[in-house]
Amino acid sequence: MPRVHIIGAGLAGLSAAVKLTERGVPVTVYESAGQAGGRCRSFYDKHLERDIDNGNHLIMSGNHAALSYLDRIGAVDPLIWPEGGAVYPFVDVPSGKRWRVHINDGPIPTWVLNEKTRVPDTGLGDYLKAAKIAIAGRRQRVSDVVDEASPLYERFWEPLTLAVLNTTPSRGSAQLLWSVIRETFLKGGKASRPLVAKRGLGPAFIDPAIDFLTSRGAVVRFNARLRKLVTEGGEAASLVFSDDAVTLEEGDRVILAIPPTRLKQILPDVDPPTDDASILNVHYRLDREAKITGGGAFVAMTGSLGQWAFVRDDVVSITTSASNALGADDQANDDVVSQIWRETATALDLSGTDYVRVRVIREKRATPDQSPEGAAKRLKPETRFRNLFLAGDHTDTGVPATIEGSIRSGETAAGLALTSLNFS
Repeated sequence: MPRVHIIGAGLAGLSAAVKLTERGVPVTVYESAGQAGGRCRSFYDKHLERDIDNGNHLIMSGNHAALSYLDRIGAVDPLIWPEGGAVYPFVDVPSGKRWRVHINDGPIPTWVLNEKTRVPDTGLGDYLKAAKIAIAGRRQRVSDVVDEASPLYERFWEPLTLAVLNTTPSRGSAQLLWSVIRETFLKGGKASRPLVAKRGLGPAFIDPAIDFLTSRGAVVRFNARLRKLVTEGGEAASLVFSDDAVTLEEGDRVILAIPPTRLKQILPDVDPPTDDASILNVHYRLDREAKITGGGAFVAMTGSLGQWAFVRDDVVSITTSASNALGADDQANDDVVSQIWRETATALDLSGTDYVRVRVIREKRATPDQSPEGAAKRLKPETRFRNLFLAGDHTDTGVPATIEGSIRSGETAAGLALTSLNFS
């Protein structure tokens, strides 16, 4: 039977491999690093002496592809589901003011009518004005369709845009942001519950997938960096790696599930969106177990460089999305660590407490450009080569470059490979 060769063991490559393996197709996955996961990985940090994620990720209960993927790979109790429903805790760091946005179940958004469940200092009119995002054009940015003078901007639209699009509202595609709202918030609280990996991204999304694949005969090769793709007669013919080459057999298929910069090196004629949008993550280990005020695993921060605080045991992890656009990439690590710790101490009521160790992780190429211009350059999964398909969050999935988008891209590429192999 023909084999599908998948380049890249991030979520896009793994989700493609899982779908193909489920259908009985022989699969080989090649990963340039020594571990799977790509930008969604966990590892043991020797300095912190703790297992941490390279970055923090929320998924939502309306992310059907992500939840289905976890179920299919047999992930055991991978996520923390909030007991109180679709609740998002916020703290304004400069003022210390706290509030919780609580989205009711059901499609009728009664939460916006109640000042206890909506964003403080906002009224129904603010939400009605914001509905313009539903009809945003391809070239419109988030700031083009929301009221920047409304408290809803600083306390909802800006944090949401930074988290979902990894860019600022003045740059981010309104259509891409709307695609998330349409599938989650618009459907009510049952689709809007914020979910966090209970033991880390690796134990939730990556390790069970590798176990799933290898237990079913799939081959996973680490430290296998693709150097060149040789094509002949309109097809991919061979894969050249650092230490060997693989000649494709008749009927074999290839899925490239690699980031835009790497893809451009392999296929110079493609023009994907740039992937230089960065994310800053600072992990603080405390001398005691940390707690979120009011309970839960995370809190959103406004008016601060740190944007989201996640807590797991004695490690507090802070994420700053769009760190390049916000100037954080130009700041020294010591300065960033000091500033974000002061903010974190306020957000988590840690006055008088200090951290004992800290790790800074800068993901320089965290996501592709998600401006209207970047969205327009998203690639189709089909290529001009009959046996070659693309996966990754830079492809045209219809949703932003998130865990959900990566998984959908892999499943789409796998579906095309199956169709080309005449699998019904």
